[in-house]
Amino acid sequence: MTCRSLSGRVVMLDRWFHAPAALTPRVALADGDDSRAIAAAVALAARGVVEPILVSQKPREIDGGSARIRVEDGGRDPLDRAMEMVAHGSADACVAGASRTTGDVLRSALRIVGATEQGGLVSSSFFFILPDGTTIGYADCAVVPDPTTEQLATIAIDTADVYEHLAGQEPRVAMLSFSTHGSAKHESATKMREATELIRKRAPHLAVDGELQFDAAYVADVAAAKAPGSAVAGRANVFIFPDLDAGNIAYKITERLGGARAFGPLLQGLKRPVHDLSRGCSVDDIVAVATIAGFQTTRPKENVT
Repeated sequence: MTCRSLSGRVVMLDRWFHAPAALTPRVALADGDDSRAIAAAVALAARGVVEPILVSQKPREIDGGSARIRVEDGGRDPLDRAMEMVAHGSADACVAGASRTTGDVLRSALRIVGATEQGGLVSSSFFFILPDGTTIGYADCAVVPDPTTEQLATIAIDTADVYEHLAGQEPRVAMLSFSTHGSAKHESATKMREATELIRKRAPHLAVDGELQFDAAYVADVAAAKAPGSAVAGRANVFIFPDLDAGNIAYKITERLGGARAFGPLLQGLKRPVHDLSRGCSVDDIVAVATIAGFQTTRPKENVT
């Protein structure tokens, strides 16, 4: 890792780890019997950025050194108990999934915490810090298999909102396809083009363009040739994929081959911050996602995604 990449990552992590808050956010860790979650709770308590609450099936005392770590009795299902704590206000956010599937986490979150609006769409995004310190967002990579035009518009608007808050930068959204501005004819490309127009109607303040191929969205020289005059092409930092196949494959390539630090899947569209973890997550992953969840609670409630 180069010095530049380390600096870029540290600056972004510091933005979350040192966010000002009137009260320390309380984050329920639903995998309270998992050794990684326990180690993460100790690290979080030592930092003091969030107050970790381990939700466990087994009565236990955690040695956090000088830091106090709260352990909550999860009863038969610590996941549901953690969600209930968020719904009832005894926790501000929840992080789960180190020992449960994404489907388990989603079902519990929808049933207990609820979507932001009746019948509202819950999706997910990934936040990346690239090796050179650049930040980007991807969606949807974990939840909605084959989104409709309307769902794509919602996913894009929600992802742009999450990206703006986490990165502190203006989102520029690219609706991705194998086609750029009609260069190919296919219903998938048409769907991305129509979603772009819907976004412009629903969020006229948001910089968005599509359909765009990834190189046209990200590389300035390619954008000049394929999408001249676009305010987004060549400068995009939020990328919306046409389906879950593309998004899931792309995020793993970006992380594993591109060397990016990936945070997510970050669930969006719920009433309060609830985030999923990969079952292969590390202690550092849990610490980072819990910190993000706490950071999101520093926003006014009506704006929390």
